[in-house]
Amino acid sequence: MNKSDFLSELRRGLGCLPEEDIEKSVDFYAEMIDDKMEEGLTEEEAVAEAGSVDEISAQIIAEIPLTRLVKARVKPKRALKAWEIVLIAAGSPIWLSLLVAAAVTVVSVYASLWAVIVSLYAVVLSFGAGGLAGIVGAAACPFLSNGNAAAAVMSLGAGLICAGLAVLSYLGCFEITKGMIVLTKKALCALRSAVIGKEERK
Repeated sequence: MNKSDFLSELRRGLGCLPEEDIEKSVDFYAEMIDDKMEEGLTEEEAVAEAGSVDEISAQIIAEIPLTRLVKARVKPKRALKAWEIVLIAAGSPIWLSLLVAAAVTVVSVYASLWAVIVSLYAVVLSFGAGGLAGIVGAAACPFLSNGNAAAAVMSLGAGLICAGLAVLSYLGCFEITKGMIVLTKKALCALRSAVIGKEERK
């Protein structure tokens, strides 16, 4: 692939971005290829060293804030006519309230999931506190219960059980938290893909 084809494919792969970002990226890679050619590489070798156009496009798009992608997508390709502006303004009480309701619902569900995770960590903390109290109680039993060994053993056993439950529940909570983070990343990637559009990623 020569430099011209590479830059044309890169421009096409970045078609969902604002024009200024496309030009900045294309200029950067054009200069990079020129620098490699000045170092003695052929045009094809310099293009090959730059990397895959698909991978480069995906990386550049991933680094662009989602708000800028949305802004670029919703920006009209032509000036709106007067009747279109009036129609949008007249319908705003409906579509704007639906949009806000949808956003609030998504945020509420997401916040609820994290609230459940925080609650699970509170359970872990409770088990940990119970384990510590049981072990300390076992150590204090000889002094508080006139050397009653059964009370000391019972307290120690309860403390060890709580400590074990704390460790096990912490491991479970840790995995749930990791899963939630992965789910968040996938949701953001899906949202980004929806904004970009399938036809522009081909």
